[in-house]
Amino acid sequence: MTTYLACPVKYRYTYLDPRARWLLKAKSYYSFGSTLHHVLQRFHDAGDAGVETTDEVLAAYEESWIDAGYHSAEEMAEAFGEGREILQRYVAQVQAKPAEAKTLFVERQFRHDFGDFVLIGRIDRVDEYEDGVLEVVDYKSGRESVSEDEVATDIAMCCYQLLLRTKFPDRKVRARIVALRSSDSAVHSLSDGEMVEFERDIAILAREILSENFDERRPVRKPMCERCDFQIACQQDPDF
Repeated sequence: MTTYLACPVKYRYTYLDPRARWLLKAKSYYSFGSTLHHVLQRFHDAGDAGVETTDEVLAAYEESWIDAGYHSAEEMAEAFGEGREILQRYVAQVQAKPAEAKTLFVERQFRHDFGDFVLIGRIDRVDEYEDGVLEVVDYKSGRESVSEDEVATDIAMCCYQLLLRTKFPDRKVRARIVALRSSDSAVHSLSDGEMVEFERDIAILAREILSENFDERRPVRKPMCERCDFQIACQQDPDF
């Protein structure tokens, strides 16, 4: 999934601007996650590219495998095996229980025009339940667990609910994060009041960003810099 905005303090920070991806070196966890996302997209897509059985899913997995970013053949082989186990378990669990919803969209981009800026998000999957509820589903390939509070305070999941609500204003919307490594999942729905407050916060934040003079900002090294994928951008500053 993709969103374009950072977040207020009370929301978790989950920001990635696709325009800055050229700064990133290949990372194994990006390759691993992208591979699983692509296969699950095909599994839940009823179109011509869809796959249904475990064998078809695993064949699609081999076809879709991205080998960029791994440090050794052994590391990649271990990751490949983990991915097979994740997909086999996921397919078995989906097929073992009766379908409660139908999939409306996979890998669909939504946008909402605020006038002076546009909020854009690309959603892994949207399911429609019999009672009319629309559920955003987000896969997390690196996580073992997830809680309702983590869904409630995740900036991306809140953005996706907002985007879906603007598209379907008469429908109830909720968000679910699926931790693929354990099949654990959690769900949360913003109330009408929370949705209004969140939309206001997003607008305030975006307009603060738009009004900021970033030419006057200088990067300052912090402990978190050593783990930052975008450190190369700050390294262009001679004093960093």
